[in-house]
Amino acid sequence: MATDFDAAEMVEIWTDGGCKPNPGPGGWAAVLRCRGTARELSGADPATTNNRMELTAAAAALEALKRPCRVALYTDSEYVRNGITRWHTGWVRRNWRNAAGDPVANMDLWQRLLAAEKPHRVEWIWVRGHSGNEMNERVDRLATQARLTLG
Repeated sequence: MATDFDAAEMVEIWTDGGCKPNPGPGGWAAVLRCRGTARELSGADPATTNNRMELTAAAAALEALKRPCRVALYTDSEYVRNGITRWHTGWVRRNWRNAAGDPVANMDLWQRLLAAEKPHRVEWIWVRGHSGNEMNERVDRLATQARLTLG
């Protein structure tokens, strides 16, 4: 039986985010690649954390897609990959409380990311940061440039 995703575009997304210091001024970036073209996105926040910038990068990238897509999303954040593939079901079941019963950190961004992911079929792929991967290094540079625009 055919699904909406059988004919969907395959999009490759690379994301990164970070702060210096953490917490402090931060930047995020994403590169979306499809059919031989690439689109770069980035932004900054004067007072944030590494994890918030990583989450923002992934959410903004998925929100930029105009129709349901098959997505290979690459992140060097185990926090993002584990949260979206493993932890969020328990958080939702416990009314956005973690295993210790405390409110989930960055709940606003986790909810944004879940909503952004919903129309797509996303494969979440972890890559080791700063290990020479060309696209991971590219989004790292873009996120750093975005952070530096804060002055």
